[in-house]
Amino acid sequence: MVKPAKSASSAYRQAGVDRDAASEAKERIARLARTTFTPGVANDIGLFGSAFRVTGFRDPVLVSHTDGVGTKLKIAVQMGRLDTVGEDLVHHCVNDILTCGARPLFFLDYMGFGHLTPSRAEAVVIGLTRACKALGVALIGGETAEMPGVYSTDDFDLVGFIVGAVESDQLLDGSRIQAGDALLGIPSSGLHTNGFSLVRRVFNTDADPSVLRKRFPELGGTLGEELLVPHRCYEPVLRPVMPVIKGMAHITGGGLLENTPRVLPKGLAARFDATSWQVPPIFRLIQREGAVADREMFRVFNMGIGMVLMIAEGDVPAVLRTVPDARLIGQVVPQQGDEHRVELLG
Repeated sequence: MVKPAKSASSAYRQAGVDRDAASEAKERIARLARTTFTPGVANDIGLFGSAFRVTGFRDPVLVSHTDGVGTKLKIAVQMGRLDTVGEDLVHHCVNDILTCGARPLFFLDYMGFGHLTPSRAEAVVIGLTRACKALGVALIGGETAEMPGVYSTDDFDLVGFIVGAVESDQLLDGSRIQAGDALLGIPSSGLHTNGFSLVRRVFNTDADPSVLRKRFPELGGTLGEELLVPHRCYEPVLRPVMPVIKGMAHITGGGLLENTPRVLPKGLAARFDATSWQVPPIFRLIQREGAVADREMFRVFNMGIGMVLMIAEGDVPAVLRTVPDARLIGQVVPQQGDEHRVELLG
């Protein structure tokens, strides 16, 4: 006697994948994504590829980047708030291509869940679309996967892919930077999306998530609220001064010590005056609670500076007028020796 076959949907659901939930999630995502469409979008959500027309450039160079939010996702899950990590992802990616001078055109995302529920996927995409709409970026495609066994039930992963464009004669590659140029710092909004594995160890959040609800006087709120402050996007404030910028370093994982040298020509180094800006309280709290050395703090975290600009000394006053919260934090100098390319004073 042949046993009646189970439906494919039922069998797959028992294996941990719910196709009905996936279909509903994709419908919700498509509705949100369409609200970000710009005139360059050439086809609809749901096809096997996403098409975009690049217009408005004489001789465009495409600039792309892919990145994730890292273990900040663990904090978002524990706080029960998933919309801010979508903003983090878009802003991080936009900032990275901005360092090449590129204007963002379109964005794609990947979300992988241990257990997919439409409301959780929708919450993430609400943040993605909020950031994309504010920046004029089209969210034109992506992938949503349910992978039990790869991700635990409550966990998920989030990755973004962005494409922008810049005129070929305006592409920033750091080659015009020279000794004597000024280093201007633009404040961060907090940890952004880096250093969360250390934060989770310092506060033992995996074992005791309740600490995220604890209020710290120096933070003016709870630890969890401070950690989920979205990654700042620098594109709107820096676009007007792009013509005078010689180079930019987005201060992400590796901090000032590892990110600044990435854009400096051979033979040049950066000298920072660490007393020229106020380090936000969250960083001092982490350092105190975890007994972390100064140099490691500057290697893991942005320490209050999310973007560093390299500009000619004569252009400093104009940039400071246009970007009110920018501050002079150092200078490009000849490199001394073969190893250190960043010097921290103070």
